[in-house]
Amino acid sequence: MADAKTTANRLAMVRRVMCSAGVDALVVPREDEYLGEYVAPSSERLRWLSGFSGSAGMAIVLADSAAIFVDGRYTIQVREQVCPDLFEIHHLIDEPPLTWLLSRPEVKHIGYDSRVHSYAWLLASETECHKRGVHLVELSSNPIDACWQDRPPTSGQPVSIHEMQYCGETSEQKRTRIGALIGAQQADVALVTQLDSIAWLLNLRGNDVPRLPVFPATALLRRDGGLTLFADPSKFPRGLNAHTGEGFDLMPQAQLGQALTDLAGRTVLSDPSISNAWLHLRCLEAGAHLVSGADPIALAKAIKNSAELRGMREAHVRDGVAVTRFLAWLDAEVTAGRLHDEARLADTLLDYRRTQEFRDLSFDTISAAGPNSAICHYNHSNGTPARLTQGSLYLVDSGAQYPDGTTDITRTISIGEPRREHKQMFTRVLRGHIALARAVFPAGTSGIQLDVLARQYLWEIGRDYDHGTGHGVGAYLSVHEGPQRISKTASSTPLVPGMVVSNEPGYYQAGDYGIRCENLQLVMQRDDSMLCFETLSLAPFDRRLIDPELLSAEDLTWLNQYHHRVRSTLLGLVDHETAQWLKRATEPLDFSGTGPGARSD
Repeated sequence: MADAKTTANRLAMVRRVMCSAGVDALVVPREDEYLGEYVAPSSERLRWLSGFSGSAGMAIVLADSAAIFVDGRYTIQVREQVCPDLFEIHHLIDEPPLTWLLSRPEVKHIGYDSRVHSYAWLLASETECHKRGVHLVELSSNPIDACWQDRPPTSGQPVSIHEMQYCGETSEQKRTRIGALIGAQQADVALVTQLDSIAWLLNLRGNDVPRLPVFPATALLRRDGGLTLFADPSKFPRGLNAHTGEGFDLMPQAQLGQALTDLAGRTVLSDPSISNAWLHLRCLEAGAHLVSGADPIALAKAIKNSAELRGMREAHVRDGVAVTRFLAWLDAEVTAGRLHDEARLADTLLDYRRTQEFRDLSFDTISAAGPNSAICHYNHSNGTPARLTQGSLYLVDSGAQYPDGTTDITRTISIGEPRREHKQMFTRVLRGHIALARAVFPAGTSGIQLDVLARQYLWEIGRDYDHGTGHGVGAYLSVHEGPQRISKTASSTPLVPGMVVSNEPGYYQAGDYGIRCENLQLVMQRDDSMLCFETLSLAPFDRRLIDPELLSAEDLTWLNQYHHRVRSTLLGLVDHETAQWLKRATEPLDFSGTGPGARSD
């Protein structure tokens, strides 16, 4: 937990700045000015203020109190990290921050930094505040920045060129293609603010944000494909213009404000939900006409070309080697009675990945033993790592960034002999995974229409899981990439050949165990024009947790064929000890013919 005295001092400093600015409240989101999932250490303002390190949350500071709001993923973590004497703790969805704030009669002026809030948030908040006679005050600078004396420096890491062998299309070609989409929406220019969109569009990669190979920048993309990038010029390599092609200009970040002023009379396309309010307010002040629309890059980025798909497949082979070596090592350690803690396990898996042209993790590894595996987004670094125990389950959800692809895979492992309940629930989850992996569907189908396939065997017994079944994944970019998803409440974006999505049903028994089976899969088109999935991830499922009698003949065929592919692909790439384990781990399963597996259903 954050030191109470340090946190109290920080709150006091922020309150003095608030008083000078004439505001009664300050809203502190977790996001930085790019509103992405990951932020650089120098932008972890919410963590500095409260001690909370989760990926989503918001704090509100008042003159004599404060509150922090998190969603269901972090209800346990927030109580371990945030001092309850200094912050009230609330649920982000059940108790919206603005609703809580507007219930305080002493609040008349709410301060906010327009660079770290979306324009959509601002519009919605202004509507609610107006009803209550409360004023939103745009602050000229962030009060936390004025108080954060030991703030980490911004990264000086250079930007690198993403070679044609990986990206498969020049930046100029991409910009021309996306520029036409901007013109089709009757706009002159688009605000491009998502860092992975900028990196993809320019075929560049960076090292400024943990787990995401991007660099801080904002771009203005014109309908003719011309682009002006606002970033730190010193970070970029020589020969940049030859790489990016005609119509590219690089300007210092400080000149962005003037460039927005120059948009007077122009029509500007932007997505108010993913672009910050500061950009929109400056455009409006300049007299630009704003047109709301989805990021025109998102869909193009999600549909991988042949070079990107080749890289994704090759990255998954190398990742499969690392994960399989880890699983073999873990099995040997447990057999020898060496029951390590979650941190040692995560570090060992990282060591195996580092032998495979590894660049970074694609997210913080979820290394969860026993009851911790029931916490969907558990992070062992937020407390004391738990140790494996016999008769329990261990869940490891992990992924990596390679120069040619991004991976994300989850395996649930039995530590010793599994309980009957473990096998029954694991097999139901696995059946859902297989049902989705085997799906055949027509063009135009979206993830929300397929989600039930993964849940059906849990629904049969009145169970479910409280997270999406699948998210999009980038090619050496974000492990959480839109616009496609597989979920009960997801985007209606159709799945298109070339998209990569995760397949990760699960089941979680609070305080006891958690199960998740995750592979990445590629949307493919069959010869009959129907769509299907190709599984990319390569690592065995734990046969000890599978009850073959609960599988259909089709399930068993899929599983045995998958394990055969894992074996044939990886066997010659691993060491002798791992190879012997892999042969055992991928032995075909069969059934006696007395259970559901005896029939085709």
